[in-house]
Amino acid sequence: MRADRLVSLVLLLRQHGRLSAAALSRELEVSTRTVLRDIEALSAAGVPVYAERGRHGGFALLPGFRTELTGLNPDEALALLVAGSRRGAQAFGLGSALASAMLKVVDALPESYQDTAAGAAERLLIDPETDLLSRRLAAEEIPDAVAAVILRAVFAGHRLRIHYTAADQPPKWRTVDPIGLVTVRDRGYLLATRSGEDRTYRLSRVLAAEELAEPAQRPDRVDLDRAWQERSTRFRTGGDQVTVLARVHPARRDDLLGTALAVLAEESDSDGWLRMEVTFQDPRHAEWALWQLTMSAEALSPQWLREALRERAVAIAARYGGSS
Repeated sequence: MRADRLVSLVLLLRQHGRLSAAALSRELEVSTRTVLRDIEALSAAGVPVYAERGRHGGFALLPGFRTELTGLNPDEALALLVAGSRRGAQAFGLGSALASAMLKVVDALPESYQDTAAGAAERLLIDPETDLLSRRLAAEEIPDAVAAVILRAVFAGHRLRIHYTAADQPPKWRTVDPIGLVTVRDRGYLLATRSGEDRTYRLSRVLAAEELAEPAQRPDRVDLDRAWQERSTRFRTGGDQVTVLARVHPARRDDLLGTALAVLAEESDSDGWLRMEVTFQDPRHAEWALWQLTMSAEALSPQWLREALRERAVAIAARYGGSS
């Protein structure tokens, strides 16, 4: 519809500042002639769009122009409502703000759309709190006050003091330069630097936070996806990690992947079982993960892991071998 396209055109100009007719036609998937007609329609409607000529020219809005654009169609409103049902916002302490925003989205819709969008959203469930086996997938709790301070510092580009509890260590204060926030499986992480070194902090372990007035030492722009991948790679290849070769029943493959740090190799044996080379954080992690798979997995190497699993099995058999 043309009305939707006009709204999209204004949003594109607000986002990019200035775009050529050719660029607008590619974004909107229409001809340049259609773009020029839409520009004329916007001008006639009072939208302050103007043309800049020259090699780097194009169309732009007058500086400071703002307008409310609530022309959501049913599919767009449904997309927002479904996105609002995800629990990722909980990891950053934005649950209440998200709920408020969803109410405003629904309220902004024409009455004919409200029932349709709300009814459709009720028929979609994203990331429930339990899986099919009733195992609870609870998100980590982060105090709203702590999350609010961290968010402000990240967005404002200010340094942070956090009272942080690292694994197996007493809590202590750290001053960091925040870069961004990441949520993975309902766990929130703060990506930061400390004394110039990359650091990753789990938000649920931040006991208190203080936003400092001094600016954070960080680049103006950041590729969070790339930064997360790099840190994940360093995490998987550091520490006391161990590599395990195991045979796994195909039905339990996903269970192993859910606990292993990385899969180095995988192939099928003649009997249909999978021969997998995987890494774990440390020996205790490897022993626990293989034990959970019971008879659906066999550790082939290293030998110490086979012996540790055998000792566990012998201990269990001894406990239940006698008559009660």
